[in-house]
Amino acid sequence: QVQLVESGGGLVQAGGSLRLSCAASGSIFTINAMGWYRQAPGKQRELVASITRGGNTNYADSLKGRFTISRDGTNNTAYLQMNSLRPEDTGVYYCKAVRNLVGREYAYWGQGTQVTVSS
Repeated sequence: QVQLVESGGGLVQAGGSLRLSCAASGSIFTINAMGWYRQAPGKQRELVASITRGGNTNYADSLKGRFTISRDGTNNTAYLQMNSLRPEDTGVYYCKAVRNLVGREYAYWGQGTQVTVSS
């Protein structure tokens, strides 16, 4: 099992920055990838960025250049640096971790952290 706890959300003015953290605990050495998703009111949850154990990253096209995902050396904390924030970035940001165990994939989610960008 893996437990995820997000932090770092809050209220920020447009143009500002926030850094989200996702701390994983439990079977962290079996985590293959971690990622950030977000869900705006009335919309579906969407991928923001992901990072593999090897450090390969993937971003939503619309966020490239403003958001940066990273992961610490022990692979138990993932970060999302968000710069030049816009009101449309408002939403609940969720951390996800994926384990591959004996040929099966298991996904775990955090409880989410609210990000609100005011205009």
